[in-house]
Amino acid sequence: MSTQHPPQPSPDSWGPGPAQPLPATKPTRRKAWLTHGATAIVALLIGTAIGANGNDTGNPPTASEKPQAVETTTPTTEPEPTSTAPETTEAEPASPAPETTTSEPTPTKDPGPASTFAGDGEYLVGEDIAPGTYKTAGPDDDFGCYWARLKNASGEFDAIIANNNLNGPGRVTLKKGEYFQTQRCQEWVKTG
Repeated sequence: MSTQHPPQPSPDSWGPGPAQPLPATKPTRRKAWLTHGATAIVALLIGTAIGANGNDTGNPPTASEKPQAVETTTPTTEPEPTSTAPETTEAEPASPAPETTTSEPTPTKDPGPASTFAGDGEYLVGEDIAPGTYKTAGPDDDFGCYWARLKNASGEFDAIIANNNLNGPGRVTLKKGEYFQTQRCQEWVKTG
């Protein structure tokens, strides 16, 4: 008994065979639109990313970003004399840039403690209100005007230096470091 084997292919017939040229195809209109549209979207995204990294964030500028006033002074120059010499092709030296100076804002003077005040409250003399003599027209309602000079702001009874209930106009002299408490009084105005 003999066994037969199927015939073996020759090495020349292995593989798909010689490469056949593909037929030339023209891109479809739809493919062209997709390609160009995708390119446009990518360009838009890149432009947006670049713009987002810029200095303009859309927020109002902070104090350090606000433009400063700049005063510009230009040096005066005399006009150059005209000459009848023929023109030359040499470059003239550039004129110096004008000098710039920055104008600093003038600081405002601290007005200090108030010399008039109204309303209920407790004020530190020398810090909240100026020391001196104050007067009031009296109570701002039917219950009377109460005032007190105090050694400190503890709220304790023994902190009272002097106090009074006014039914009409009144005066009080306040010293630096004291506290002054007022309730239901019209405006206090410094008179001395």
